[in-house]
Amino acid sequence: MLQDALLAWFHYLAIFVLVVIMTAEAVLLRPGLAPDAVRRLALYDRFYGVSAVAVLVTGVLRLTLGAKGAAFYMANPWFHAKIALFVLIALCSIPPTLAFIRWRKQAASQPGFVPPEADIRRARRWVMIESHLFIFLPLFAVLMARGIGM
Repeated sequence: MLQDALLAWFHYLAIFVLVVIMTAEAVLLRPGLAPDAVRRLALYDRFYGVSAVAVLVTGVLRLTLGAKGAAFYMANPWFHAKIALFVLIALCSIPPTLAFIRWRKQAASQPGFVPPEADIRRARRWVMIESHLFIFLPLFAVLMARGIGM
């Protein structure tokens, strides 16, 4: 039971870090973005990637080593919906990541570089889509945990 509790705790911590970083990106992505914010966005996005991997790894550990066992999750349609949604969110994170990499490179070669407002709005839109989709992950998780739909 202790192992299961610790795995859940690490999984939740990784999720909370992911949410905080996604929020930080959304806060920075505003018209009038300062040149130093471009570097911070690239850094936050690296942390976002690391935290997403941590969420995935701790989730797999819960799947394989958790108290309910893999058979419970594999037979559960909400588990599959949750994984599909996680993949969709990951795909939505690609356009802003590519933009942040491009902006960081431009900022390195052009001191004082600020991306065009249209590019900032586009990246923010993707981050907001991720954020809004993310809201459904806890719903799918509680439905899954309670075996609803099995």
